[in-house]
Amino acid sequence: MSLTSSPLAPGLALGEDVEIGGGVSLGSGVVVHAGTRIGDGCEVGDGAVLGKPPKLARRRDPAPGSEPALRLGRDVVVGAGAILLAGARVGDGASLGARCHVRERATLGAGTVVGHDAAVDCHVTVGERCAIGPGAYLTAFSLVEDEVVVGAGVVTTNDSTMARRAREPPMRGATLRRGCRIGAGAVLVPGVEVGARATVEPGAVVTRDVPAGTAVSGVPARPSGSGRRER
Repeated sequence: MSLTSSPLAPGLALGEDVEIGGGVSLGSGVVVHAGTRIGDGCEVGDGAVLGKPPKLARRRDPAPGSEPALRLGRDVVVGAGAILLAGARVGDGASLGARCHVRERATLGAGTVVGHDAAVDCHVTVGERCAIGPGAYLTAFSLVEDEVVVGAGVVTTNDSTMARRAREPPMRGATLRRGCRIGAGAVLVPGVEVGARATVEPGAVVTRDVPAGTAVSGVPARPSGSGRRER
């Protein structure tokens, strides 16, 4: 799709049918692809790329132009060098750090913060008022409920065969229930669920579900006795 230069900011390139709300601040060298909607009061840092069409593996590639456009709510902050693909949705007041990557069909709730260099894969839903730490990776088909904290460098996974698999059964990401805490550097294997207000200690490898209100630690993770069970 063609891009044209714009006088709104130095080096700004805009695609067709872009909507930019009132009071939006755009940094130098920003690229906004066709159809992108930017809500009122947003701030976009230098070199960010908004609404980039996804390029997938050939067997999963949708028809060209079939992906919905990127939508940013009001007062969203996008850091320098961040890349947000077409089809993503970002809620009001969310903040996305420098060089983070948000893929198609990902949803970020209002007030959620994504740290620098973090990656949110396709088909991921993140609720409101969450915090995703720097360098964390939320794998495809994960669900993150409201007020969850994911520490720096956390890795979630969705394919126990490590790509040596047929198309079925479907891949399964992590499920992080409301208010749980995932410590820095933890690894979650495919399909695990961390219950509401549970805690995964830093560096743990979670291989089984974590009950609500429980704290786990170690490799593999086991209850550590420091959690609070729900009543």
